Amino acid sequence: MDVVFKSENNVFNLRVAGIWIKNGHVLIHRLASESIWSLPGGRIKLNEESHISLKREFIEELGIEVDIEKMMWTVENFFHYNGKDIHEVGLYYKVKSEQKIIHMMNKSFYGREGDRLIFKWVPIENLEEIELYPEFLRTKLKDFSTENHFIVK
Repeated sequence: MDVVFKSENNVFNLRVAGIWIKNGHVLIHRLASESIWSLPGGRIKLNEESHISLKREFIEELGIEVDIEKMMWTVENFFHYNGKDIHEVGLYYKVKSEQKIIHMMNKSFYGREGDRLIFKWVPIENLEEIELYPEFLRTKLKDFSTENHFIVK
């Protein structure tokens, strides 16, 4: 069971995301039906440790085993989506993998779930041109040497 609580007009969501940087590019993804990009990850399950959730999500979505390097950020994100007010707590980890994804940089590709999610390696210097959320990622991914807690409204 995912850690998500819903009421008539509100949703609380506990999410985990991976920061995977390779050759000056960061891996991002989006729903095929949307234009908004985010870092790969997903919902944490009840009684599941967040780093285990992230490893599970990468296996489910890409068939890739990732190593967790360290937790970088805890983010409280408040936004409006599909007619609801969303309160999302996101745990962001730096990840790496010895496994290779055989996809060209800057080219979109589908994961293991068919055409539901689109993935793309994007040059870090181009992030400000992309509709990437939470928005602070567009600049913070250029220099993420320190761990922080962010509140985004």
